Amino acid sequence: MAGRMVVGSAALAGLVRPASAPDPAGGHRVLPVRPELTGLLPNRGLRRGSTIAIGGGQTRPSGTTSLLLALLAEASRAGSWCAVVGMPTFGAGAAAEAGIVLDRLALVPQPGPEWPTVVAALIDGVDVVVTAVPSTVSASVADRLAARARQRGSVLVPYGRWDGADVTLQVVRGIWQGLGPGRGRLRRREVTISARGRGAAARPREVKVWLPGDELTRVVPGPAATARSGATRLRVVAGRG
Repeated sequence: MAGRMVVGSAALAGLVRPASAPDPAGGHRVLPVRPELTGLLPNRGLRRGSTIAIGGGQTRPSGTTSLLLALLAEASRAGSWCAVVGMPTFGAGAAAEAGIVLDRLALVPQPGPEWPTVVAALIDGVDVVVTAVPSTVSASVADRLAARARQRGSVLVPYGRWDGADVTLQVVRGIWQGLGPGRGRLRRREVTISARGRGAAARPREVKVWLPGDELTRVVPGPAATARSGATRLRVVAGRG
């Protein structure tokens, strides 16, 4: 499935097994995350059917992309499919470096005007669906997509402001490491991540973790590099197929 495919939105769910199907490993309802992130989530992982927002606004602070990659890595390594929608600069190289398995990663960089249809189709067939949040998304569309994720047992991860998310994760501050007196190289940074939500996640939480910087990990490959990487890169023609 490496390379570039043009598919209709109705055909997206056929690319992978439905997320709502029994998990061959035992049907676990919580997908794993890195140990340092477990304290931010009420179930210590990505609970199927939940909505976990990242960023909290249209302008996201430095380090947010690294947080996204860290959030997906363990679930991907454990066998889950992930999809990333509406993020044309999302790099397959950076994903691989973070530990995401590219053979189970679908990229839809330009979903077009039928964005809700594309995301809904992926929710039907993918375990974790990340989507950039359009500035014009309505509350009714957001509610329908969250409800679909609950029904299908997928994890919806809006990248941007999303009212009503079960948990919202946000990088609130960071400290770089690597510079010496007048020289050196920025290698990693300690970031503080906050979590707020509702229900079991209503009490705000914060943790400090080490993450590589976006500038060091983001790679935007051309079409040839993407084909070699093994990531499934999809250009969607919504409403056909």
